[in-house]
Parts: sequence; C-alpha cells; structure tokens
Amino acid sequence: MPHDAALEAHEHAEHAEHASHEADPFIGRVSITIAILAVLAAAAGSLETVEAGKAITSSSEAVLKQDLATDNWGLANSKSVRKNMYVLAAQEFPDKADAFKKAEEKNAADEDKSHETAVDFEKERDALLKESRQHEDRHHWLTGAATLVEVGIAVCTVAIITKKHAFWYGSIALGAVGCALLAAAYLPL
Repeated sequence: MPHDAALEAHEHAEHAEHASHEADPFIGRVSITIAILAVLAAAAGSLETVEAGKAITSSSEAVLKQDLATDNWGLANSKSVRKNMYVLAAQEFPDKADAFKKAEEKNAADEDKSHETAVDFEKERDALLKESRQHEDRHHWLTGAATLVEVGIAVCTVAIITKKHAFWYGSIALGAVGCALLAAAYLPL
C-alpha cells in the first residue's frame, strides 16, 4: 500500500485532538507535539516525492541530450568521411577539382557544425546529470527527515500510553533532528 503522508498527518492530528480533550495537561502537550510532527512529516514526505520526481526527470532529459549528441557525432563522422572522399576524388579527377574542393569545404563546415552541436549537447547532458544528482541527494536527506519525524510521532504515542516525559522529550529531539535534516537537504552543496 502506498505511503500517504498527508492522510497520516490528518489521522495523527485527529488522534491528537481526541487525546487533548483529556484532563491531563501533559496529554494535551504531547497531542500538540504529535500534530506539529505530523505536519512536518507530511511536508518532508511531499518534498521527498517532489525531489525524486525531479531527479528522474533530469536524468531522463540527460539521456535525451546524450542521444542528440550521439546523433551529431555520427553526422560529424559521416561529413568527415565525405570530405575525405572529395579530397581523393579531386586527386583522381583533376579536371573536376574545383567542384570537389567546394564539396569538400561544405562537408568540412558541416562536420565542424555537427561537432560543436554534439559538444553543446554533452554540456547540457552533464548539467542535467549534475542537477539529477542534487535532486537525488535532497531526496535522501528528506527520506531521513521524514523517517525521524515519523518515529518521533510513534514515540509520542508511547509517551501518551506510559505518561513518561522522557518519551515526549525524545520525540521532540527526533523531530528537531528531522527538521535539521529537512533544512540540510536544501543547503548549498
């Protein structure tokens, strides 16, 4: 079954609301903590999904740029072969050397243009691959953030059941570390 962070956040908020109606102020504080952690978990989970999608998209676009570069390298090679054939033809048929020279020059220009285009596509490919890696790195940081915050929610539940402050403090610590990971995901590398 797919993970739906928004639905889980809503369910945790409902549980927190029910628990907050109890007379114990500790339960109310823990319930509020659960609601806050649920929102953080939903945000981290959503951002994680967005970054994964961007990583895949950038990677796919890089593959397309590589295909275009490969096509242009092939075209440059074919123009190089034709250029050399015209050089040989000019030597073999001196009376048509001028026509062959023009064809040679045109193919040389086309070869250079295809070469430059291929190099440009490879630069675009490299930029897209770098972008994909950045999105993938963010995805990993956000996975850690969402996991820690979700564990914090579970620990809050234990705090409600046992009525022990140590579990509540632990859940707050897990939420804080999860927030730090969420922020770290977007720090410049």
